[in-house]
This record gives sequence, structure tokens and C-alpha cells, in this order.
Amino acid sequence: MSVPLRPVRRVRNDRRFDLRTTALFFLLLAVLLCLLALVVRTAAGMVERRPLWAGVLTVFCVAAAVMCRSRWRRFSAAAYARRTARALEEAAEEASVPLRPAEEASLPPWPAEETSVPPRPADEETTAFPGGVVDCAELEPDGFEEAIADLCTRDGCQEVEVVGGAGDLGADVTAVTPDGRRVVIQCKQYGAANKVGSQDLQRFGGTCFTIHEADVAAVVTTSDFTAPALEYAHQCGIVCVDGRALDAWCRGTGPSPWDGTGVEC
Repeated sequence: MSVPLRPVRRVRNDRRFDLRTTALFFLLLAVLLCLLALVVRTAAGMVERRPLWAGVLTVFCVAAAVMCRSRWRRFSAAAYARRTARALEEAAEEASVPLRPAEEASLPPWPAEETSVPPRPADEETTAFPGGVVDCAELEPDGFEEAIADLCTRDGCQEVEVVGGAGDLGADVTAVTPDGRRVVIQCKQYGAANKVGSQDLQRFGGTCFTIHEADVAAVVTTSDFTAPALEYAHQCGIVCVDGRALDAWCRGTGPSPWDGTGVEC
């Protein structure tokens, strides 16, 4: 299967500890505390000398605090949500490692959806576009993400960004559909023998809606999904696009993740 490659803006979220930045932060904090003490001392003197002006200043300060209250509340809630999501993601990854293989082996195979999408040719997994032919299986991980972003652009999405990288919290591509919905896509470039498991879906499900505020959350893979992964996706409302559905999307013979339902869960 193939898609055209076009330049897509990449956003990296690498975060590293910087001793110089930390030291500068604490130095600025100390300066601010000294200035705050000076302001308090000056205010106390003003109250003694000019109580009327002190009262007017207090009223202005209270009004400013009320106006900023809702904004600070939203900022604090978002920060707590990000911390909670990271903690849940780490806990789920650690707890599910010894359990998931046995669980997936004990569940019966999940029935596949009958679809009218034509199967891929057995001897070729590429798709022709005016911009050229590219084999998704041969792309680098970054190239695969850019290819998915290019498909979103082709189908009329706006604000398409490739945001994969360290600290991406599961999102590789984000976009806004023509009807205004926010799409968050995680890309899994796996081989045919390596299916996307429930662990992958659980990590993505813990962040796609709460952190990335997705209206449509999708996992796109060149391979397939295990039965527990499909069951979890169905419970959470995540769209699963396997290799066959991706090929149909590339060719224009199948729906996009935000227009279709992906693999039947």
C-alpha cells in the first residue's frame, strides 16, 4: 500500500532535565519572593498613611483575582489530568505485562466484519498516486506517520500535524475534519505476524480523549488487531483501521477513520 509524501509540520515534545534552567528558575523565584516582601512592606506603610488609597487598591486586586480565577482553574485541571494520565499509563503497562498474553490466548477469535473493500493483491502492497508509489511497509516510522498525515490532508482535513515522539502520550497525527471534529491517530507500523494488542489500545485509550480531547480517536496499523484489542476499542469508542482497511483508504475505495467504523469490534 502506498501514499503520497508531502511536507508536514512536525512537532516534537522531547523534555530533558536542564540543571541551568532549574537553577535559573529558583534564582528568579528568590527574586520574586524578595519583591513580594517589599510590596507587602510598602502596602503596610500605605495603609497607615493613606487608608483610602489602600482600600481602592484592594478592590482592584480582588476584581483581578476574580477574573483570573476561572482561567487558573482550567489550567490546574489540565495539569492534574496530564499527570493522572501518565500515572495510569505507566501503571497499566506494568500491570498488564504478565497477564495479557494468557488473557489473549484464552479468548476465542473475534469475528471479522464482512466488507466490500477489495482485498490487496498478494504480490504487491503498494498503491499508485499521482505523487508516486510508496510502500508503507518499507517506510521509516516517521515516514509512515507523515504518510497518514498526508492522507488526512488529501481527504480535506485542516490543521494536520505529525506530533509523534517522546512524550507524545499516544498521539502521532492530529487533524481537524472538514466538519470540524478533532481527530487523533496513533500509527502502528507492524509486520503481518505482529498484531496490535490490547496493551497498545489501553495506553492510547487512557490519553486520546482526556488529554488530547479527541472527537474521533483511531489506531491505524499495517497489520491487524487481536480480539481483546478490538473488544477494548469497542468499549472505549476507538476506531481500529487494519492493513486491509488502510489499503482501501489509500486507494480511495474505503472510508477514512472519521467517516467509517474501521474493523468491526
